[in-house]
Amino acid sequence: MTKKRLFISAFFILLTWWNTSAVYGEDGSRLWLRYDTVNASSKITGVKCTALTELQTYWQGGSVVLKLQKGMAKDGYSIKSQGRKTVIAATNDAGLLYGAYHLLRLQQTGQSCANLDISEQPAYDLRILNHWDNPNGTVERGFAGRSIFVNPVPERMKMYGRANASIGINGTVLNNVNAKPEALSTEQLQVAKNIADQLRPYGIRVYLSINFASPIKLGGLKTADPLDADVKKWWKDKVNEIYRLIPDFGGFLVKANSEGEPGPQDFGRTHADGANMLADVLRPHQGIVMWRAFVYKPQSSDRANQAYEEFMPLDGQFADNVIIQIKNGPVDFQPREPYSPLFTAMKRTDVMVEFQITQEYLGAANHLVYLAPMWREFFSFVKPNSLKAMAGVANIGDNTNWCGHHFAQANWYAFGRLAWNPSLTSEQIADEWLRQTFGNEEQLVSSVKPIMLESREAAVNYMMPLGIHHVFAGGHHYGPEPWYNPPGTRADWTPPYYHRADSIGMGFNRTMTGSANVRQYPDALCNLYNDINTCPENLLTWFHHVPWDHRMKNGRTFWDELCHKYNEGVIQARHFLAVWDAMQSYVDPQRFDDVQRKLRIQARDAVWWRDACLLYFQTFSKRPIPQDVEHPVHNLDEMMQFKIRISMYENPECGYTK
Repeated sequence: MTKKRLFISAFFILLTWWNTSAVYGEDGSRLWLRYDTVNASSKITGVKCTALTELQTYWQGGSVVLKLQKGMAKDGYSIKSQGRKTVIAATNDAGLLYGAYHLLRLQQTGQSCANLDISEQPAYDLRILNHWDNPNGTVERGFAGRSIFVNPVPERMKMYGRANASIGINGTVLNNVNAKPEALSTEQLQVAKNIADQLRPYGIRVYLSINFASPIKLGGLKTADPLDADVKKWWKDKVNEIYRLIPDFGGFLVKANSEGEPGPQDFGRTHADGANMLADVLRPHQGIVMWRAFVYKPQSSDRANQAYEEFMPLDGQFADNVIIQIKNGPVDFQPREPYSPLFTAMKRTDVMVEFQITQEYLGAANHLVYLAPMWREFFSFVKPNSLKAMAGVANIGDNTNWCGHHFAQANWYAFGRLAWNPSLTSEQIADEWLRQTFGNEEQLVSSVKPIMLESREAAVNYMMPLGIHHVFAGGHHYGPEPWYNPPGTRADWTPPYYHRADSIGMGFNRTMTGSANVRQYPDALCNLYNDINTCPENLLTWFHHVPWDHRMKNGRTFWDELCHKYNEGVIQARHFLAVWDAMQSYVDPQRFDDVQRKLRIQARDAVWWRDACLLYFQTFSKRPIPQDVEHPVHNLDEMMQFKIRISMYENPECGYTK
């Protein structure tokens, strides 16, 4: 080939790449749906629905027939090869759409689409995202920009619908659980209707969080007592108004009598009284109430005990269209917690799990922390079939890449896939997501997948190993301040309440000689957790006040093991960066640079966490940091002067100041 022809060929290759980038942009905006469009073709036939459009736009294979078929599970589907065509069958349009995305996923991940014989149905009828979006456009615990719902852009809503449908999510709560009464105003309901209309073609129903005092603040009543006749009428009228606008409205999510939010207890009533009143007015419309069990009040007892103590006496008293929504752990989305004992204790009430997709306590949108292993850990204790539904607190905002970190998209993806099938492994989901998001290059997949699978444990190591929890800085949940304890602050809003470090050891005694939290678990786990010698070491300080010289299973003292765990987390974070650096030739420049920058932040933050915590806890242990552990370069006084720049945190890039 001549130099001239070689130049021309290279030019056209570059031009093709530039045109593709200009049209699509490797900026994360397409999430895992990085399909190449094809010309519309008559080879896709059958039911006219959204699935038909998706396949006509993106399917590159042979003929596909879509058909409705009785006798299949709701939202379930089958995909079968029949001669030269592929038949997708389902009982409803949503099932056809899920089947279409399954077929496209096979295509995108390079799997064979011949000789197919697939049948799937979701584990749960309700697979729902909880958006903590506020009327002013901000997002509580949001690290990816502003709300996508305040001024819903049609193209953004379409992509949001497609992304959720591709992983089986079929519901979305549009607003913050710390709800404003205005969420039920006629003006805001019109906005909700607009969103519902745009998401309906993708099988997504909308829900709203409500403020329990809305009859007072919005309706002008003197009370919000759930047993008051006028209050019941107000809610009935409001629900009727909602269903006139949104005929397939899903129902309400309620945070009541928690963290200052109003609830039925303000009027001498129970959670069941409040939930059942709302359930009664929703029932004629087939609506549901998701009543959150995240409740705690400032008191001297163990915060981890409070949800159990409030809800167990009400077991069996809730209406059949009420589901109690319980966070996966008993405190608050910590990097590692035991499961909430309510899941195995409430036998006569429908319950659903609330996971947190947004990384409130796991490095926000700065740290690569793949959460599927955390959720799979939960399912190793709580049987999936004991749950009614799954909810996930969304990590979605108006940032170009949706989630603030390209790898944070994997958590949105993993939540949907596990809500569809909780038996999927973390590795299977990571493999799917990587191939769809970054391509099928085996070197990249085989190198980066181990990072994802290791990342949650690494974050636990450099933040809060061995059962330590809630040692975050005051004012945010990003960096470490195990010393944070200003005068007049509620005890359970300070780290010393949880770590209880002293000259003897550290940890919260939740055994039978302490808060007796272990008693809330089944007998086998109660006995396991109650004994310091049998308690899993990754939960040791959660359940025990552990002496500094307690001998661990590997022979180290507790103090030495604590130092090694923190240091191991730092080594892991640095390793993640090194592996990613070696992937430069396999990843487009923009996304490579974006992820590299975040991994540098993560590696730096890991050192900050290790040094701050070890130097502080050393003031109690009075023991040296082992020689084979990297020693801090700052002293404790200097570490205590480090403050996060909050504005940078919310952007969500992070920085430090003194």
